[in-house]
Amino acid sequence: MNLEGPCIRDDPDVKVMMAGSTLRKVKSRSWKKQRHFRLLEDGLTIWYKSRWAGKGHTTFSITEMETVREGHQSEVLLSIAEEYPANQCFTLVFHGRQGNLDLVAESPEEARAWVQGIRKLIHKAETMDEKERLDQWVWDWFHKADKNKDGKMNFKEVRKLLKMMNVDMNEEHALHLFTMADKSESGSLEIEQFVHFYKMLTQRDEVWKVFQDYSGDGEKLMLEELESFLRLEQQEGERSSQHAQELIDRYEPSESAKKQGAMSFDGFQMYLCSQEGSIFKPELLDLYQDMSQPLSHYFISSSHNTYLLEDQLRGQSSLEAYIQALKRGCRCVEIDCWDGSDGEPIVYHGHTWTSKILFRDVISTLKEYAFKVSEFPVILSLENHCGVEQQTVMAQHLSQILGDTLLTSMLDGQVPQELPSPQELKGKILLKAKKIGGLEDSLDGALTGEVSDEEETANSDAETLEDPPAGSANNTKKIKSKLSRLLSDLVVYCKSVHFHGFEHSRSHSKCYEMSSFSESKAKKLVKDAATDFVRHNTRHLSRIYPSGLRTDSSNYNPQDMWNVGCQIVALNFQKAGLEMDLNDGLFRQNSCCGFVLKPDFMRDRGSKFSPEKPEEREGYKPLRLSIQVISGQQLPKVNQKEGSIVDPLVRVEIYGVPQDQAKEETSHINNNGFNPVWNETLNFTIHTPELALVRFEVEDYDKASRNDFIGQFTLPFTCIQAGYRHIHLLSKDGTAIPPSSLFVNISISELT
Repeated sequence: MNLEGPCIRDDPDVKVMMAGSTLRKVKSRSWKKQRHFRLLEDGLTIWYKSRWAGKGHTTFSITEMETVREGHQSEVLLSIAEEYPANQCFTLVFHGRQGNLDLVAESPEEARAWVQGIRKLIHKAETMDEKERLDQWVWDWFHKADKNKDGKMNFKEVRKLLKMMNVDMNEEHALHLFTMADKSESGSLEIEQFVHFYKMLTQRDEVWKVFQDYSGDGEKLMLEELESFLRLEQQEGERSSQHAQELIDRYEPSESAKKQGAMSFDGFQMYLCSQEGSIFKPELLDLYQDMSQPLSHYFISSSHNTYLLEDQLRGQSSLEAYIQALKRGCRCVEIDCWDGSDGEPIVYHGHTWTSKILFRDVISTLKEYAFKVSEFPVILSLENHCGVEQQTVMAQHLSQILGDTLLTSMLDGQVPQELPSPQELKGKILLKAKKIGGLEDSLDGALTGEVSDEEETANSDAETLEDPPAGSANNTKKIKSKLSRLLSDLVVYCKSVHFHGFEHSRSHSKCYEMSSFSESKAKKLVKDAATDFVRHNTRHLSRIYPSGLRTDSSNYNPQDMWNVGCQIVALNFQKAGLEMDLNDGLFRQNSCCGFVLKPDFMRDRGSKFSPEKPEEREGYKPLRLSIQVISGQQLPKVNQKEGSIVDPLVRVEIYGVPQDQAKEETSHINNNGFNPVWNETLNFTIHTPELALVRFEVEDYDKASRNDFIGQFTLPFTCIQAGYRHIHLLSKDGTAIPPSSLFVNISISELT
């Protein structure tokens, strides 16, 4: 993105940022310190330091930032609202789980310049094409390594830089390339010469070979040659001829090649590195599924203890946690409500040291952020520990703050035989909680109603340390608990009930009644009665939540629950790792809207599907997945020590029905995170493709201890594009780490 171009460097807001400003960094009501901030010459790095901290400084990149919020739009800035006016305050919001940065400028004008300048730079960073992104990456490394800031690098500096870039290179070869790039024979490279050196260094022989296979003259791909490649390798069939022309128009940098209707090697490489050349079918990133089926026919992205940013004993409860979950496409959030000392209900993890936030602030946050990423409904899962009085306050807050957004009556005034669809519920928030009586009853009467202990335990995601044993005193006592009529009346399609078994639910349960299951209870049902669970979930919503023993906010594997059609498989979004990678992978399709249509055999009331016996279902057609792992590009360093280089290996994992669970890995490559080449093929048989997720993980091999995580990418098997594809890796947090990628060749065929 470098700012050489006149447009952005001359922008008045960017000029203010480059000149630098003293801004107050705020961490709490008592921690407010001045720091000097400025935008560096690359137009991508913000640098700041304390006036008194000697040489110590901190930097972060514009590419790490998601957005900037103006005014008192964070809990910290709200807490000091009386001290600093809103027009001087702003919050920098980062991708992933990195904390926000709250800042106060010395004047409204200065705040506005920083807010607008950062927004322009974020927009510019987001709209860079692959070539600009790569150029920017090279530019960044050059500036990092140019210690004396003279704009030149001698061979010793270049050698050091290669180590920083994860390359352990033969010194003779590196010197040979350096000499070729040093056109002026001055013994040092300027930035343009360094870019040339870098291009020689990263010559992709494995891509060149594929290009050569289809190019008649070895220089370019004519239209029909590109068509052949798309048809034979990328398995594009009929659309290959029209698509070939589109790709030339879109990715070919040379005007003269375009005029000939041809694609050069540069254009070919840019296409392969683009979204269209990625492993994920681009058309399935859009909203492509039928959204008019009952809610029970969809997997729904769901969060547990949504208010927590960390662990469940001492972690911080925060509105930011709700914002982050909703931004990730979450459509079911949880609120644990307790009586507050001043008549205002509070939200926190009861009987622990987690901090507390106000219920009304949570609802205001939901009102603002519920539909920014997805227009489809949000389910508010209420764990209610409040007395009747504060339940009534909750009901008032819900009605007043959410207004028309809150669904308070049946869509057509009719008691439903099946749940409404996401399409019909667009823009609505649904309350999931206990309810007095059913939708059939006319609900006039006293302001309080009584709910038996059976229903009490239904919504008891109170996550006591585990479910009490059947028949224990806990289970049989019938304590009456009071429920506010006002709150009860706000529950329409998500009434929490106790689960009495599949037989009982078949004959007695209404479609709007739903149960919550602890992970251990759900696992037992999966083991003992999988087909019954699948059928139950064609009509009813099921919510699964993590065991109360998971005080560190760890997660169970959601795949086991999806295998039987459970819709609301609630995970701790605050905890990065495999389980959240699977959740992100499943919900990456369908415009990240938080709803994914279940396979047809999981929507049929008479389904005979069992994940244990996939071969017994109608339409059973196993597939062979063959993955040639060819190479890796610019893998990030794991250990920041200057001399350390990674020894990468690639593991491919399949998650799905039990027969599909599998792992295969390549050998490791010593000392090369820059351009490792494996050329190894991994084979899998997939029995239930509709439920399978494929996870690519790159690790740094260590023979003495556990391998370190480098990057991963997870996607549904049904979203995979065959052919030569790049996999753009994500960090532990699920955020992009450009330009790190894997180059693979994928083939999918029927098992004969």
